[in-house]
Amino acid sequence: MRRNRRQRANGGNMEYEPIPAAVLPLTGICIVDFTKLLPGPWCTQLLADMGAEVIKVEAPDIGDPSRHNPPRQREHSAYFASVNRNKRSIELDLRSAAGVEAARRLIGWADVMLESFAVGGAARLGIDYRSARMINPDIIYCSISGFGQDGPLAASSGHDLVVQAMTGVLSTAGAGEMPQFQAADYAGGAFATIAILSALYRRRTSGEGAFLDVAMFDSLLAMSTAALGQGLARASGGSGTPALEAWGRNPRYAIYATRDRRYVGVSLLEPGLWAKFCEAIGRPDLVFGDERPEDRHSDHGERAALYRTAITNYCAVRTMDEIDQAMRARDIPVCPVLNADEALASPQALARGMVYWDTDPHDGKVLRIGNPLARAGLADLHRRPPPRLGAHTRDILDELGLATEQGKTEPA
Repeated sequence: MRRNRRQRANGGNMEYEPIPAAVLPLTGICIVDFTKLLPGPWCTQLLADMGAEVIKVEAPDIGDPSRHNPPRQREHSAYFASVNRNKRSIELDLRSAAGVEAARRLIGWADVMLESFAVGGAARLGIDYRSARMINPDIIYCSISGFGQDGPLAASSGHDLVVQAMTGVLSTAGAGEMPQFQAADYAGGAFATIAILSALYRRRTSGEGAFLDVAMFDSLLAMSTAALGQGLARASGGSGTPALEAWGRNPRYAIYATRDRRYVGVSLLEPGLWAKFCEAIGRPDLVFGDERPEDRHSDHGERAALYRTAITNYCAVRTMDEIDQAMRARDIPVCPVLNADEALASPQALARGMVYWDTDPHDGKVLRIGNPLARAGLADLHRRPPPRLGAHTRDILDELGLATEQGKTEPA
């Protein structure tokens, strides 16, 4: 029995519930992961949580560069640990013939292979899709890149910031503003997960593998319909105005400063919620009976100044916690802007099991972020801790029929 740890609302105490390995949806699926940094590792962590056996292939000595990202828990980078649980790690020198031979044997073993090399990099190593399919005809092969395997930007390095820049989503934040979330990285990881699960499901009936060209650019663009609405409207013959106001110009959907120099997020789009808020702050005069559905995501025109001044004044003389308590008592969606420590310790995160304490063999007691699928019994977060670099190299090589001699892989 593998055990799934759920964190309930009763004081944050842990309750252990058994999950038989056979019940996890991807039990028996084998994945070899040549990716690094965020999109690929986050994708394969999700698949590993669902029961897949994931082998993480890393370069000798350095490994996945995210191992070196600050801050550290103790031994592990918090970044690395957050996207690499439930995996085994093998060090392979893909510049050597022995390393490539080991990689090819892994491909023959796998149901799924992922890579994130620069375009053409896998082919130069002899582990591109064409080569992999010759080894394993029904393999599902997923290439994750910034801009895809073709197109004018295919050869460009696809870090999150430049992908966000090219999709147009940064235009909503104002000139020169840095994004505060790795939207392109996670979009790519999410679509890679969806693509792999879909290909596995199709293979059950067709028997066919697949080549999955997952671009972070494509993935984020597909998720940016709201941000690109004006462009879509103009391209289709409309004027693009008025714009959907979801990025601060709508006074009822914005962030406001509090007396203690903190902030609250205000989300009062619907007339009913606005009326409840106005009643709570003693301003029923700000409720107008002629509000239309199209006003919901507008800037509210001439009334904007009235609304913004009322909300600003209310928040300016109260602390963040005072506002939170008053609004929560009335089920009004005005919530505190939490910092990282507060978010991880929040009663909501604890009640939903989205944070949990774990005992890591190298880092001791550590806090981890959970998986939303665990509540349904579809994910087990406790099969393996994040691995040390190359921790499973010898075991995996033995399983592949290879042995190690003086740090090199040789046929057994």
